[in-house]
Amino acid sequence: MTDVGERQQAGTGLTVPVVLVGMPGCGKTSVGMALAERLGVPFRDTDEALVAAARMSIAEIFARDGEAFFRARESEVLRRLLEQGPGVLSTGGGAFLRAENRDAIAAHGLSVWLRASEPLLWSRVRNRNSRPLLRTDNPRRTLNELMAAREPFYAKAALAVDAAPEYSIADMAARVEDALRKAGVVQ
Repeated sequence: MTDVGERQQAGTGLTVPVVLVGMPGCGKTSVGMALAERLGVPFRDTDEALVAAARMSIAEIFARDGEAFFRARESEVLRRLLEQGPGVLSTGGGAFLRAENRDAIAAHGLSVWLRASEPLLWSRVRNRNSRPLLRTDNPRRTLNELMAAREPFYAKAALAVDAAPEYSIADMAARVEDALRKAGVVQ
């Protein structure tokens, strides 16, 4: 068994699911995977679980069934993943906007907002075609509009960890782990 596997079995004292929230491009998936490895716990991703269940991409789900359908399925997947116990969970950028999702996360886990500036987010998403909500005539304006609409919801997260262009994925994972230790959810 690998060292990571042994740590996953033994655990590292993570007491609840840690749910990463924030804008597209803030690093929820990449930082989440690195954090899970650091803590020796499972990594789960709502988008991956949704894609696997639907057998189509998120963009295809949006195109075929619309955002409302997608958000309802996202909530179902989030609740199911929270029930799996301690681990690191990455959510889609819009998941934390729904009150039912915030309530479920607060009841079963701890939310962490990966807060990033608009220039940093834009540098990460501008050349990606995998973000359905940014497929507009002016994606940067759309990104700014999404930030203005979403940040008041993200501010409701239990913790916030700021990203910066000079931080590597490992740096961000270490910063989140430090915040979790200070919050008492990692021993």
